[in-house]
Amino acid sequence: MAHSSSHHPYPRTARVNQILREVISDELMRISDVDERLGLLTVTGVSTSPDMRNAVVYFDSLSDDAKAALEEHRLAVQASVNAQTRLKRTPKLSFAADPAVASGSAVEEILRRTHRDDA
Repeated sequence: MAHSSSHHPYPRTARVNQILREVISDELMRISDVDERLGLLTVTGVSTSPDMRNAVVYFDSLSDDAKAALEEHRLAVQASVNAQTRLKRTPKLSFAADPAVASGSAVEEILRRTHRDDA
């Protein structure tokens, strides 16, 4: 019986994205103890490029300064990823507000307005 070369049920990038999300979330929780701008931040996902050289970390935060704080701590977070994972190369991290959260908020607002207009 022939076996596929991969014994994992989902692609490598999906596995790497999940590992990165966990490691980055943990590291940001540690950093938030000293940088209050990261206190109300959630890592919602990670998208790694197919060559594993770059990864976009998607987040949601109530702080307007979260993006700046993330950029300031980028190298420390990357160092943590390097220390805690067994990847051939550590992807260069970049941070972006999760567009799905903004879209969901916009839909909720439309629904609220529609409900108020009906009432």
